[in-house]
Amino acid sequence: MSLKWLENTISSIDKFTDYTGKLIAWLTFAMVVVSFVIVLLRYAFNLGWVAMQESVLYFHAMVFMLGAAYTLKVDGHVRVDIFYQRFSKKQQAMVNLFGALFLLAPVCITIFIISFDYVVIAWQIMEKSSEAGGLPIVFINKSLILLLAITLLLQGVAEIGRNFLIVTTRAQTTEQKGGN
Repeated sequence: MSLKWLENTISSIDKFTDYTGKLIAWLTFAMVVVSFVIVLLRYAFNLGWVAMQESVLYFHAMVFMLGAAYTLKVDGHVRVDIFYQRFSKKQQAMVNLFGALFLLAPVCITIFIISFDYVVIAWQIMEKSSEAGGLPIVFINKSLILLLAITLLLQGVAEIGRNFLIVTTRAQTTEQKGGN
C-alpha cells in the first residue's frame, strides 16, 4: 500500500514549519537589536518610548508562540526520557504517535476553541495598549494564540504521519521477513 500522499503531506508541512522557524530566527535577532537600542537610548541619552519597549514583548510573544511548531519538528521540547531513550525506534514512534493524538492534538484544539472568542473580541474593539504611548495592536498580538494552536496542530499532524509511517513500515518489514 503506497502512502506517498502522506509522505508528501508531511514534507509540505515540514517545509512550512522550517520557513516559519527561519523567520522566527530573524525575529529573535530583531528582538535583540531593539533591546540593545532601548538600553542604549535609556542609559546613554536618557530617552525611552513605551511603544519601543512593548515591541520587545511582541517580538518575544512571536518567538515563543510561532516557534513552538518548529521546536516540535526538531524534537526540542522537554521530554522525560527515562524509559523513552531505551525504547526501540518503533516503540518511540508509538509513544510519539499516541502523545500527539491524545495529548498534543486535544490541547491545541482546546486552546483554539477557548481562545477564539477572546481574540475575536480583541479584533472587534481593535484592542490597544492600556499604556499611554503604547502600541495600538494588542488585537494582533492576541491572534498569536490562535496561530500557536494552528501551527502546533499542523506540525502535530506531520508528526502523527511520520510516526505512523515508522510504525507501519517496520511492521510491514517484520511481516515480510517472517513470510519468507
